[in-house]
Amino acid sequence: MSWIAWVAASIAAACCAWLWQERSRLISRLAAQQALFTEQAKTERARIRQQTALEERERIYRDLHDDLGSQLLQMIYTAPTPEFADEARAVLQNLRDVVSRSRGEPGRLSDVLSEIEAEARQRLWAVEAELLWEQAESLPDPQLDSGQALHLHRIVREGISNAIRHAHARRLRVRVRPDGQQLLLDVTDDGFGTPANMQEGRGMDSMRSRAAELKGHIDWTPGTQGGTKIVLRFPLQGGEA
Repeated sequence: MSWIAWVAASIAAACCAWLWQERSRLISRLAAQQALFTEQAKTERARIRQQTALEERERIYRDLHDDLGSQLLQMIYTAPTPEFADEARAVLQNLRDVVSRSRGEPGRLSDVLSEIEAEARQRLWAVEAELLWEQAESLPDPQLDSGQALHLHRIVREGISNAIRHAHARRLRVRVRPDGQQLLLDVTDDGFGTPANMQEGRGMDSMRSRAAELKGHIDWTPGTQGGTKIVLRFPLQGGEA
């Protein structure tokens, strides 16, 4: 083999090796791009499914609120007694809670308590009862998740419902204050009956269950105003009950 032929053969061999390496690199890049595209497509399909489910859930929420909400409002306006109207009003608020809290709308403790106070004032005003709301200025203001906010709303709402419908209270006091790392909330009415005369039912069971979800404790004691006092304690910012 002449020198020129040997050089040509060497160049050809080097070119073949380089082409083989480039082919391997190209295949690797294509494989990586294919994996990336596959993952992106998978993520996009999941996003579309999630968006579709969210839109369907919102549609159901709207239908529930429009259909059931209008019927409950009609019951409130045509109720034969203030107590019956209050019951319909509480059911309507429960429905609104399902819609709003299921959307994951948390808030700070102060915001949640303000909503609870506004609702309590409206309900008691409707039955011509008085609300005394006492909230400590030193109360911490941690962020509550949607579940915590819902449980706190429902506990106080059920307590007010019992005071209006069963105890026929004319005056109700709500006190909120810190107790170490815990929140202490009590609801006291001046109605008829005492804890010893109360019958266990779904309402009390639900309140206990919700207090447990808050990692707290709830109890019923004789009220200082002659009726019943509901005492709820649950930890704030990682405290223990």
